[in-house]
Amino acid sequence: MLVLGLLLMAGAAAFAGLLIADNLSGGPDYTVSLLGSDPFTISTLGAFLGGIALTLIFGLGMWMLLAGTVLARHRSKKRRRDRDTATRAAAERDDLAGRMEGEGGSGTGGEPAGHRRPTARRPQWLRPHGH
Repeated sequence: MLVLGLLLMAGAAAFAGLLIADNLSGGPDYTVSLLGSDPFTISTLGAFLGGIALTLIFGLGMWMLLAGTVLARHRSKKRRRDRDTATRAAAERDDLAGRMEGEGGSGTGGEPAGHRRPTARRPQWLRPHGH
């Protein structure tokens, strides 16, 4: 949505710029010249409505650009909040596991005396490269 809004804004601005640059001659004739060709003739009312249409297209592009930016910001905040919650939950789990091992570490807690608990491993995507 961000890229589409940016493309709409750039397209509308480029089209308006080309129209203005190619039609600086003024005068009563309203033949539109665009990239070396004369695609149509336009009246004063048509030129006014065309300007309004270009402004609306530009505004739509700007709105889409801003909406995409806000949406991306909200997604990153949510991801960060979820990551922090998971980190806190893992720390609490590890703390509880440490306390449980301290209470029943003599071998009477249901696990054999020689049994070692597996250590928590970091997910694949969080490990440094090469390990």
